Amino acid sequence: MIHGQPIACFQPFIDTATGRIAGIEALGRLRDGTGQLHSVGPLFNDPDLPADALLQLDRQLRDDALARLHEAPQDWFLSLNMSPRWISSLEPGAPLPSLEQLRQHDVPPQRVVFEITELSGDSQRLNEVVDRYRQAGARIAIDDFGAGYSQLDRVLALQPDILKLDMRLFQSAARGGPSSEVVRALALMAEKTGCWIIAEGVETEAELHFALECGARYVQGYLFARAEPQFFGAERFIQDFAELRDRYVLHKVAERARLMNLRRQLAQLMSLLRRWALNQAPLNELPQPRDYPWLLRFYQCDRHGTQMTPNLEWRNGAWHSDARYVGHNWSWRPYFYHLLAEGWEERRLILSNTYRDATTNQYCLTAGQFFGADQRLLLIDVDAAGL
Repeated sequence: MIHGQPIACFQPFIDTATGRIAGIEALGRLRDGTGQLHSVGPLFNDPDLPADALLQLDRQLRDDALARLHEAPQDWFLSLNMSPRWISSLEPGAPLPSLEQLRQHDVPPQRVVFEITELSGDSQRLNEVVDRYRQAGARIAIDDFGAGYSQLDRVLALQPDILKLDMRLFQSAARGGPSSEVVRALALMAEKTGCWIIAEGVETEAELHFALECGARYVQGYLFARAEPQFFGAERFIQDFAELRDRYVLHKVAERARLMNLRRQLAQLMSLLRRWALNQAPLNELPQPRDYPWLLRFYQCDRHGTQMTPNLEWRNGAWHSDARYVGHNWSWRPYFYHLLAEGWEERRLILSNTYRDATTNQYCLTAGQFFGADQRLLLIDVDAAGL
């Protein structure tokens, strides 16, 4: 049995361009005899509860959300969670209960986002129903994108308007490490396919920073508000968001300043190493890199990308030579053809974007500059972790 009064609560989506509330997600709660609210999430994962009872609860919650949407500003959208388990039970061509509910409550489909909460079940039936939602004017979102086996083929087949990044993956990525690169790649994929990104589970300022770096159109989470039975004012978070955004910009400006300082230091180091290379001096005449703690190694390539010299690395207070990579060709790496495109004509130092080195598993930057009648390229690998 399901005990308590079903009620829809609403968690706002904050528009990162304005700080205004752009929409709300309806989240199901049960109000007990003492007035306390409890999430219905665990009920939908309880195998002992009859499917008919859960379906009835789902529709009651949706009815409550749609009935109260008229109290919200007209430009807000409402996100409704939809399970393909219910969709698969419908007869082909039968009226869609969710669209019937919109008509009953006189809610334009253009104000509704149907949020697909999983990608299990009959993919053909799901595609058909999603097409009917879209023909009615509603938008489609995929929830928990990036979680587990995200079935990219099914995501792309649905052509969603919105992708909601999986909360656990997003929060892990905001702390750094390999998952941050995965989420950035997912966000880039979304951008390339014309989807908006929603970052849910934004609970800290660092997570907001990461959401902005990923190009999130909307953010949602406890940093701003929990789901509440009543609507917040549309401009409730503008000031808070403006202050957070200003701190983010200052953070990025400081990050850029560190990068500019790194460029200046790299130019100094490049000059010292170039002079050493042109003189073909011994190792003991190399400068000690006390002022360059980020230095990993340096080496030379010909202009076709083939490594000509050993890697020279500063370890334990001395220079060490590693000849394992002599003869390897690095022209396929992005930093190399950027050097050819930009550094060849202008003869200036070029600095790559951050990347994870497949050999050492370190986050690196690579700086390079042509020298020696422009037939040789001096490359410096930088440890990006400390930057």
